[in-house]
Amino acid sequence: MDHHFVGIPGLTDVPRVAVVIDVMRAFTVAAWAFWRGVERIVLASAESEALALKESRPGWLALKDGAPAAGFDAVNSPGLLRSCDFAGRTLVQKTTAGTVGALAVANAPLVLCASFVVAGPTARFLRNKDSSPVTFVVTGDGGKADEDLACAEYIGQCMAGDDVEAAPYLHRARTSRAAADLAGGLRSGYHPDDVDLCLEIDRFSFAMVARQEESLTVLRPVAVPDIPSPARGSG
Repeated sequence: MDHHFVGIPGLTDVPRVAVVIDVMRAFTVAAWAFWRGVERIVLASAESEALALKESRPGWLALKDGAPAAGFDAVNSPGLLRSCDFAGRTLVQKTTAGTVGALAVANAPLVLCASFVVAGPTARFLRNKDSSPVTFVVTGDGGKADEDLACAEYIGQCMAGDDVEAAPYLHRARTSRAAADLAGGLRSGYHPDDVDLCLEIDRFSFAMVARQEESLTVLRPVAVPDIPSPARGSG
């Protein structure tokens, strides 16, 4: 399949189908947030916007990159988030790369956000929708982050068939600079389990679809069957 892999700076046109990849850690965190009960995630363009949205909507929560800060309820760490109870809540998320990439393609007809923890469901969702070609937005390191590129390539291969060995792609991610920075404690708002949690393949059984809702870019989980739907025209 003729998929495209671009960094955020390389986005020049609105793609038909976009999959925004941030393995370490925005869209691993988003998946964990849904697992911990979040109903929807609103993607913010700035920390000030995230706080303003939270303050104007009673019951909303806000999450950011880096160390804990006044007004924010969580940080961008799956290890720190996995024990939270967010049942029924709306979470506003602002990160350095992932949310930036998603907002850059927010006007595309179909936008998914992904990481290894939802890679398989994301591929099945796209395959069932007959969504090809896909523009994969590699958010880290100006489009050069190997953990994001490995995840994007893995999803692209899985769209073509189920028998794809995940180990080589996970190895690339584990030996990436981002993984080394996390493991070395060079990023604030960090839990020692973060790297391992970011590399749990298909930990969750949903894809994450971003849509426009009342002028906001909103991410929601969409359950994906384990068995792909029959090909169009079969039977």
